[in-house]
Amino acid sequence: MASRKEVAQIAGVSEATVSRVLNGVGPMKEETRQRVLAAARQVGYTPNAIARSFATRRSGHLGVVMPYVPKARLFSAYYFSEILSGIGSRAQANKYDLLMLFREPGGTMDYMNLFRSRKVDACIILGAKDELGEREAIRELDQGGHPYCLINQRFDGENFHVVDADHAEGGYRAVRHLLQAGYRRIAFLNGPDVYSNSRDRLAGYRRALDEAGITPDESLLFEGNFSRKSGHAAAEFIAPLLPGIDAVFAANDRMAIGLSQGLRARGVKPEHMPALVGYDDSDSAEMSDPPLTSVRVPFYQLGELAASHVLRLLEEQGGPADRRERMHLQLPTELVVRASSLNRTM
Repeated sequence: MASRKEVAQIAGVSEATVSRVLNGVGPMKEETRQRVLAAARQVGYTPNAIARSFATRRSGHLGVVMPYVPKARLFSAYYFSEILSGIGSRAQANKYDLLMLFREPGGTMDYMNLFRSRKVDACIILGAKDELGEREAIRELDQGGHPYCLINQRFDGENFHVVDADHAEGGYRAVRHLLQAGYRRIAFLNGPDVYSNSRDRLAGYRRALDEAGITPDESLLFEGNFSRKSGHAAAEFIAPLLPGIDAVFAANDRMAIGLSQGLRARGVKPEHMPALVGYDDSDSAEMSDPPLTSVRVPFYQLGELAASHVLRLLEEQGGPADRRERMHLQLPTELVVRASSLNRTM
């Protein structure tokens, strides 16, 4: 097996120089660096990963903090699979491994300990809730100058690193589309308001109704937890209100599809089904029956941008804190119209 000593002998340098070149530590003449790399290739030498982490004081891990969702197949969900694919593409391009970290049920993640224990070099946070403990934990992380980024969640009043989508505009366009199709009694099946995207979609819903001269009816507001099961359960409360409800906007496709299934299970016939608009534009939207109108969110790009940002912050560590770029990015959404929202009476 090739050794660092052999590489040093062939390159005509010390073992310490070999270590610095292969671990990217400190300044080095380009001619020396190329000589060491050529010698390493010649003998097939690859530095031990553990030794490299000691030399660079880095783990080589990009942490991704995931929410605790009991009995859920997170990785098969369109939302998570798209975001993780985007993160993974940038991590792979930068030779980083992903380390998946799951919150304890009902607890707040100790983000600072991830860095103190050198588990991760940077982290991306998914599923953060706007709760006091979470806010304080992220504030401590931010003040510590560690590379991190939130995806799809902002905290009003804080200057955290965030990449998000314009959910207020997405909600507005969804409801405006239903209004333009002739619907007036539009219910909204939202997610929990501990998520900023839920509050943003509600703001878009209200704005569209206000512009149409319609006073929002609080009795038409329902809440699920973004699961298909919660959409199915919402049918218990929405079915008795039909035909007084002629359209429903749901905060994601899974709840929209679950609601449709729940209404059918309660005997609502296709001709009496309310118009439906979902959100996310998942693969299931196009394959549902009828195909589901939905708001497309660029989740893959959100993942890519978040990963690129934290890796850039990582490279800037040690420089002036006031020169580090703050990420407050909001990507546009797009309404994709399909059969589920077309007015069959017009």
